[in-house]
Order: sequence, then C-alpha cells, then structure tokens
Amino acid sequence: MRLVSGAAVLAWLVARRAESGRGRGNWTSGAWLFAYAVPFSFAYRTLDAGTGALILFGAVQTTMLAAGLLGGERPRVSQWLGLAVAIGGLVYLLLPGAEAPGAAGFALMATAGAAWGAYSLRGRGARDPLGETAGNFLRSVPLVALVLAALSVFHAPRVSTEGVALAAASGALASGLGYSIWYAALPGLSAVQAASVQLAVPVLAAVGGVVFMSETVGLRLAVASALILGGVGLSLRRPARAAEARP
Repeated sequence: MRLVSGAAVLAWLVARRAESGRGRGNWTSGAWLFAYAVPFSFAYRTLDAGTGALILFGAVQTTMLAAGLLGGERPRVSQWLGLAVAIGGLVYLLLPGAEAPGAAGFALMATAGAAWGAYSLRGRGARDPLGETAGNFLRSVPLVALVLAALSVFHAPRVSTEGVALAAASGALASGLGYSIWYAALPGLSAVQAASVQLAVPVLAAVGGVVFMSETVGLRLAVASALILGGVGLSLRRPARAAEARP
C-alpha cells in the first residue's frame, strides 16, 4: 500500500505537468528502492526503534562514504569532524534505550541501509527528481507484489481500514513527495554531505513527536539535537574564500 499509493500520487503529478521527455526512473533504482523497503519492514518486527535507527543510519553512512571515497572524493577535515559529531549525537540520542539486536533483525536492517545508500547515490544524477522518483516507485511495485504473493501462500495478510489509510498517507506524502524532494537536493551534495544530512532525520522525528504527540523535550533530546544539527552544519560548511589580492 505504501509503494502503490506513492507511485499513484507521483504518476498523477507527472501527468498533470506540461513538461515531457524528462526522466522516468529505471529498473536499477526501482530495485534498490525495493531492496530498502522490504528488509526495513521485516526488520522492525524484531527491533526497537532506537536500535533499528542506529543500524539503518550506520549502514547508510558506511555505504555512501565508501562510495564517495572510491569515487575520488576527498572530504575536508571539517566534513569528517562534522560527520563524527553528528554520529555521536545520534548514538547519544538512541543508544541508551536500545537493546542488543538479534542477528536476523540486524542483517535485514543493515541490508535496508545499504540499499537506501545506493538509491541515494543514484539520485545524485537525477535531472528530473519528480519524474524519476515516480518511475522508480512504479518499478518497485511488481517486485513487492511478488514478495507479497509468495508470503500469502504461508500466511494470509491482515488488512484493516486504519492500516490501509496510514500506509496510503505514508506512501503518498512522506515517501513519494519526500523522496522527490530528496532527489532534488542530492545533485548539490557530495556523498559525504548527503550522508551527513540524513542524520538530521531522527531530530526531525523527535521534533514531530513534540509538536504532534505532546511529547516532552528532555535534556538528552536537546543535547543530541544540538550535536547532530551542529555536526550537519559543520559538514555542509564551505571553506572561506581566499581574500582577493589588493591591486
């Protein structure tokens, strides 16, 4: 439901615009999206939220950093320092309440993180973020349908009205439109910067909990948020230009 609703909304938006002949995604990116969504869903059946986030973002950072280094990127000291500070803030935010993960859950979430890292790296060359995200979502649907059909042989899926509505909202808004915005931002970021920016996600989720669910802001959240956002800002900071020589 999440992927189908995302694909439907994105296809509708692409059909309504005047431009034509733009990007329409590809099967490789669709496969990476599928390889992220399915293991992610199954991993959270055995992991708590904090542990899952640590494994996911750790795998994402490792994948994107390795690809950047292999591709010839040479991050500045400030970028490495910013990434280290942000990761430290994430660990401080999530690890104290996390439990040791099981082997299966760890493997599934690490796979999901590596796949999301690969999907993000491919998005750095996107010329038409909306059209390419729509095409990638459409191509992921038949792959997920095959998994669902195989699992249905052993266990019939349980469907509720509330579950369908939440999945559809997640796919149409958070996933479909959110991933399009992410693809639009990626061409302007290096692999190291893109890896760092994603560490702001747990902070945004925590802020959403405060705004929409009346959760309280504790000292740990405040300190971790400052570390993560400060580290992201340091990683994105551009070096000062050399002063122009006087005539």
